[in-house]
Amino acid sequence: MIDVHSFAAGHWTPSDSAARPIACAITGEIIARSGNGALDVGAMHAYAREVGGPALRKLTFHDRARMLKALAIYLGERKQALYDLSFHTGATQADHAFDIDGGIGTMFVYASKGRREMPDARIYLDGEVEQLGREGTFLGRHVAVPLQGVGVHINAFNFPVWGMLEKFAPTFLAGVPSIVKPATATSYVTEACVRMMLESGILPDGALQLIAGGTGDLLKRLDAQDVVSFTGSADTALKLRSEPHLLANAVRFVAEQDSLNASVLGPDAAPGTPEFDLFVTEAHREMTTKAGQKCTAIRRIMAPATHVDALIAALSERLQSTQIGDPRDKATRMGALVSTAQRADVLEKVAALATEAERVSGDPDSFRAPVEGGAFLPPMLFHCADPDAAERLHDTEAFGPVSTIMPYRDADHAIALLNRGKGSLVASVITRDTDLAREMVLGAAAWHGRLYFNNRDSMAEATGHGAPMPHMVHGGPGRAGGGEELGGIRGVMHYMQRTAVQGSPDILTAVGAEWIPGATETTASEHPFTKTFHDLAIGETLHTDPREVTLDDIETFAHFTGDTFYAHMDEEAAKANPFFPGRVAHGYLLLSFAAGLFVQPDPGPVLANTGLGALTFLKPVSPGDTIAVRLTVKKKTPRTDTYGQVRWHVTVTNQDAEKVAEYELHTMNAYS
Repeated sequence: MIDVHSFAAGHWTPSDSAARPIACAITGEIIARSGNGALDVGAMHAYAREVGGPALRKLTFHDRARMLKALAIYLGERKQALYDLSFHTGATQADHAFDIDGGIGTMFVYASKGRREMPDARIYLDGEVEQLGREGTFLGRHVAVPLQGVGVHINAFNFPVWGMLEKFAPTFLAGVPSIVKPATATSYVTEACVRMMLESGILPDGALQLIAGGTGDLLKRLDAQDVVSFTGSADTALKLRSEPHLLANAVRFVAEQDSLNASVLGPDAAPGTPEFDLFVTEAHREMTTKAGQKCTAIRRIMAPATHVDALIAALSERLQSTQIGDPRDKATRMGALVSTAQRADVLEKVAALATEAERVSGDPDSFRAPVEGGAFLPPMLFHCADPDAAERLHDTEAFGPVSTIMPYRDADHAIALLNRGKGSLVASVITRDTDLAREMVLGAAAWHGRLYFNNRDSMAEATGHGAPMPHMVHGGPGRAGGGEELGGIRGVMHYMQRTAVQGSPDILTAVGAEWIPGATETTASEHPFTKTFHDLAIGETLHTDPREVTLDDIETFAHFTGDTFYAHMDEEAAKANPFFPGRVAHGYLLLSFAAGLFVQPDPGPVLANTGLGALTFLKPVSPGDTIAVRLTVKKKTPRTDTYGQVRWHVTVTNQDAEKVAEYELHTMNAYS
C-alpha cells in the first residue's frame, strides 16, 4: 500500500482519514491512498511566497536554466522507478515515452531555451527599444519580471509526470515557485517524481510543493501575483475559473480542457499512397496510446466520401490486431484505462455517440478483459454517414479509445466540420496539397491551437498529431479552454509581468544591462579586443582612425569578388539610379574596411567572429570619402564554462560624421 504524501512548507505530510483509495488499473486491487483533509494550504502559499519566490528571484534565468538541466539529468537516471509505478495506471512502456520521457525532455528544452534565448540576468527584455521623442533622449521598452506569487498547477490523471513537468519547467525558469496538485487516480506517480526532484538537492527551498488530495481554500488566498494553470474537464474548469475570489482579484487562470480534436484525410491521400498509410498509422496511434486518454487524441476523423470505406477497412484491421493486455507485458500495445470509473464514463459517452453513428469496429459487450478486474476496453471505431445532422459527435468527448469517421464533400465542408468542435487543441491534415493546407489554415486556425500537417516529405521527422512539443503552443480556443501553455519562452511569460519602462538611454541601459545608442560611453583605455569577457564593460567604446575609400579600392574589390554591379563600375548608370550620386563603394567593402579599422590582429580573448545582425546601409560612400568606426560593447551573455558571447554595436560614419552603416557584431570571448 502506497501512502501518497503531500509536501507542504518544507515537510512531507502523510495521508489521513480523508484519504481516498486508489485502485490498480490492471487488476482493480487497491494499491494506494491519497489525501489529507487537514493540510495547511495557507502555510503552503505563504512558504512559496516568502521562501521559494525570493530564493528564485535572486537567481538569473541562466542559473535557473542550469538547474532545470541538472534536474532533467537526475530524473533521467532514475526514470525506471517511475516506469515501474506508472504501469499501475494502465500505461504501457510505449506510453511512458509520452509521459515520463516527454516530461524530462520538456525540461531539457526549457533549460536550453533559457540559456540561448534569455539573458544571464533577472530582467527579460521583451522586444526592441521604441523612440518616443524626436531627439532620442526619451525612450521606451517592454521588460518582464517574475511574478511575486505562486503557480498553482492542477493536473489531470492521464499524464502524471509530463503534466506536472510541462507546467513546472516554464514556471521555474520564470522564477516563480510551484504548488502542484495532481489528480488523485495517478498521484502516486507524481509524488514519486516530486520526491526525486526534492531529494536531488538542486531546487531552492520553497520552489516546489505538492498537494495530495483537495486544495482546500487555497484558491481563496490567491491574488494578482499568482497563476492557476488547470488541465482537466470543462465542467471543473468552469467551476474553478468562476470562483468569485479569482475574478475579484484578477488572478491569471490558464485552462486546457475537453477537446474534440480531429484529423482530415486529404483528397490526394488516396488508398495506396504513402499519405493514406500514414493517416491510418496516426489514427491508430492516437486511439490506442494511453488507451485513448490523451487530451490531444483524435476524436473525429474526416475523409473524402470516396475514401471512407477503404479507411474504415484499413483502420479497423489495425485496431482489431492491437494486442490489449497487462501493460507490463512487452507484447502489449494498449493497456487499461486509468480506472473502472473512467471506463464507465467512456461507455456512457459511447452510448450517446451511438445514437448518431454506427459502430464498425470494437464491441465492448463481447470484449473479454485480459486481466480480471482491470479497466480494459477495446478500441471502438464509429461511422457517421451524415455528420451535418449530428450534434453529439461534435460536442461529446469519450475520453478513451474511441473515434468516429465521417465523410466530407470538399475543403470548405471539411473546415466546417472541423470548426463544429467549437475549439480544439489540435487538428491534423494529411496531404501534399499545399493549396489545401493554406485553405485549412485560413478557415480553421481560428478554432484550433495547433494545425499539424504531415505527408511523405515530413513523416520521417514528424512528431505525431498528438505530441505537444515544448517549442510550440499547447492550448486552444473555445471548448479547449482558451488557454495556452508551452510555446517556448511564451510559456515562461505567463508567469511574468510585462511592464513598459520609459526613460533616458542611460536609464534603459542600466535596467536592461544592454547598451542603447545615446547612453553614456566609456572610452576604452586599451583595445577592447585585448580584454577578457569579464573585463569588458557595457558601454565601453573604441573610436578608430579614419580611412579613405578610393576608386582603386572599389575596382579592386569588384574584380576580386566578382561583384561588378553597375553602381560600382558605371558612372552614368549609377547616376541614373535615384539612390546613388555616381559610382559608390560596395556595402560589403565598407564592412571589410570597418573590420580592418577595429580588429586587433594578435591572439587574445576574442576567439571567433560568429556573425552580425541588424545590418543597415544608411548612406552611399563615394570615391574620396573617408570612413571611421565606433565599436561599443552592447551586451554580454555567458555561453559555456570558458567563453561567452559579446554583442558589439558598430556604427560606420563618413567625414561629415553621417552614419553610412550600422550593425551588431557577435564575437565569442574567453573568460581568461
